[in-house]
Amino acid sequence: MAEGARIWIIGASEGIGAALARQWAAKGARLILSARSAGRLEALAESLGPGHLALPLDVSDRASLDAAAAVIDATGPLDRVVHLAALYDPGRIARLDPARAAQIVTVNLTGSFHIAQIAPPLLRRGGQLALCGSVAGYVGLPQGQIYSATKAGVINLAESLRAELAGRIDVRLISPGFVDTRLTRRNDFTMPALQTPEAAARAIIAGLDRRGFEVHFPRRLTLALKLLRALPYWGSLPLTGRLARPDGPA
Repeated sequence: MAEGARIWIIGASEGIGAALARQWAAKGARLILSARSAGRLEALAESLGPGHLALPLDVSDRASLDAAAAVIDATGPLDRVVHLAALYDPGRIARLDPARAAQIVTVNLTGSFHIAQIAPPLLRRGGQLALCGSVAGYVGLPQGQIYSATKAGVINLAESLRAELAGRIDVRLISPGFVDTRLTRRNDFTMPALQTPEAAARAIIAGLDRRGFEVHFPRRLTLALKLLRALPYWGSLPLTGRLARPDGPA
């Protein structure tokens, strides 16, 4: 699904979202690009050529999302919605600012809930809604902090939505590993199997065009974490505990 498809990408201003936009536009899709940064969105839409719409919004603001949905609804049904917008702060749980933690929960988890309500009526029957979890949501890891917890919630939300919308909307879960973006560059540790946004976008497009619920990549990382998640706590907790650093600057 690409030529002529109407696709709404939320979190499109940079990183994976922008890479997805470029690759889908090259395949002939008509895109609606959303994020908070109006300037970056408009520049991206212009660079892709005619027929693409920059539609700024804030996923933490339900009124902003409702207004965007009204604009889209007036132009006809969508074929695909991909929700990628998220916030990320690395560090130990004890050191995270409570206000920032609340903001991360609001954007990552509540924002996904808003999209889960708003997107289905905008999609044609059989259209596709993809929410972005993360391999960080598979298991509680040191320094995963509130980000990992929100992504675990998104995974659960996508699973519930898949069951509720079965037969009407094709609900998918995207679970990336480490991708080289502005957010992950804040990490002060070596990120295994690090991928470029372009490689991540190719994996997402290929996965969403195949059957199945979850698109996860790179598999050399995701399969290892899935195995860790499948272990009983007596097996998994000692392993994750070995990853914790001595208490020091995080």
